[in-house]
Amino acid sequence: MHEILHALEHAFFDTLALLPWLVIIYIVIELLENKTDFSRSKRLQGKGAPLIGSVTGLIPQCGFSVMAAKLFEQKYITVGTLFAIFLSTSDEAFIILLSDGAGAVWLLPLIVSKIFIGIIVGYTVDFFLKKTGKNQELRSRPAYEISNPKTVRDIFIKNYLEDINETSECTACGKPHDGTRPVYTYLFVPLLHALKVAGFVFLINFLLGWAIEWVGEDAFYAFMQKNVFLQPFITALIGLIPNCASSVVITQSFLLGGISFGSCLAGLCANAGLGFVVLLKNTEKWKRNVAMVFFAYLVSVFVGLAFNLILTI
Repeated sequence: MHEILHALEHAFFDTLALLPWLVIIYIVIELLENKTDFSRSKRLQGKGAPLIGSVTGLIPQCGFSVMAAKLFEQKYITVGTLFAIFLSTSDEAFIILLSDGAGAVWLLPLIVSKIFIGIIVGYTVDFFLKKTGKNQELRSRPAYEISNPKTVRDIFIKNYLEDINETSECTACGKPHDGTRPVYTYLFVPLLHALKVAGFVFLINFLLGWAIEWVGEDAFYAFMQKNVFLQPFITALIGLIPNCASSVVITQSFLLGGISFGSCLAGLCANAGLGFVVLLKNTEKWKRNVAMVFFAYLVSVFVGLAFNLILTI
């Protein structure tokens, strides 16, 4: 009982300290999402597409992986560009690291690693498919040039959703935001997002804290170090779960010392959010979609193993 209370106390105060930063960051994201003019954006085609895709995927919103999946299905981007975006996407991970004082030092290494992985895999996939004659023929003009919406939200809602039932989704959370009500959009919505993530953070902090209290800190970390080889296989599977909770679990586990940086990176590379869900909805291409999910998993595991090996040398 003492271990549970102690774990609850630590989890509560750690999460409470994180909450204000989460709210501020989500307010900034909402402002950028609604106010940034993308009307002059070039389509994700050409030689620089995987590079642009890997950088675009860094934006902490699961909606960009959804947007990428829609663009791919509509033949506006290549397979390599799609993987560049998917592998660089990290959902809530960057927000949690940025909000955490000690964990913020890992933000830059994670960003650099994500960009590098996205670029390498993106160009490699496109090169291989081109050599084998299996590269996708792209359309000449992306959908958003037709109506020329300007903001990220306009582009996503108006042009990349298939039918009226899906237009209630948005880039960040899958729910509609009314841009005509600033208090709701720029305060209430960020607060809800922050509370949701804080809830996941509290739960993970409590469970891991309780495990450490129960088995003993030295024994817990010794056990995790002995199983560092298996960690990428597990975290990559968790990363495939299409929910922001998966990125929270992976990131918090890393910050609390439960997994290594390589294992954290493996999970976050596989964490394409709802992007894979969009692809899997196309049942006519189920073999292709399953192969893409499996490929993303293998790449993520390989990345995790490689980084774990390099960091232990």
